[in-house]
Amino acid sequence: MSQSYDRGTIEDFGRWRDFSAGMWAWVFHKFTGWVLIGYLFTHIAVLSTATAADPTVYTNTISGLEDLLIVRLLEVGLLAVAVFHILNGIRLLFVDLGMGLTAQDKTFYLSLVLTGAIVVASVPTFVGGKL
Repeated sequence: MSQSYDRGTIEDFGRWRDFSAGMWAWVFHKFTGWVLIGYLFTHIAVLSTATAADPTVYTNTISGLEDLLIVRLLEVGLLAVAVFHILNGIRLLFVDLGMGLTAQDKTFYLSLVLTGAIVVASVPTFVGGKL
């Protein structure tokens, strides 16, 4: 016999504040995974233009994009997404292996803090003196 659960309506945004750290970890992991997949396809599409007849077009395009502040900020965002996805994936690997089952909330928060620290430390590399 199957059971049915009342999960509320999709418009019930109040349920978000009832999410535990584990649910937020799941939401962020799925979101960052989709962002990385989107970036992968975009990256492949841009790199495929490198085979154009004139290679200087590709070089000039990339140089022009790197001069834009928004592109450098998006690179920092990509780093944040990738670092969190990696750290949370390692956390999930340990959980799947049975280690840290009782400290899942703490390890999720640790992955957020480490992501923040790595991203903040890398901002000068991406942005440099170009602000």
